[in-house]
Amino acid sequence: MNWRKKLVNSFVYAIKGIYYSVRNERNMRIHIVCMLYMYYYLLAYDFFVVPKVEFLIILLANGIVISAEFFNTAIERAVDTATMKKNDTARFAKDCAAAAVLVSVVFAVIIGFIILWQPKAFMALFNLYTQNPIKIVLFIVSVIVFLLFIFGLENLSERRKDE
Repeated sequence: MNWRKKLVNSFVYAIKGIYYSVRNERNMRIHIVCMLYMYYYLLAYDFFVVPKVEFLIILLANGIVISAEFFNTAIERAVDTATMKKNDTARFAKDCAAAAVLVSVVFAVIIGFIILWQPKAFMALFNLYTQNPIKIVLFIVSVIVFLLFIFGLENLSERRKDE
């Protein structure tokens, strides 16, 4: 196999990992939805003042959360494959992987609050929505769609496992 094919395959495997994680991990879908809303409000409106360095810090924090979730998924699947019966070591490995995700999320949220706590921006956003009822309706529709994405795929995955 030549080096180009190996390179292409490495990207294909990574994309398969992303697909698997999004399809099978509810928490990954929650992270993605939260990030989509945040980036939408940061980029679609100019209410929030976020200098480039702070925006990069937010991107880095989000990247750490998503990466931690990928590692957690990989560790959980590897442990499940290696151990057929329950044991404390396997449980601790999975719990520690989940703890890594939790720690990264807590710090990402703290970073988000520190950078994005801008009461004037939130007030401007609130005024925009109260003056445009269609925006409220669209927001509610988006929440419903995202809830179906988060929890609907989970039910689909569970049904596939039962078959």
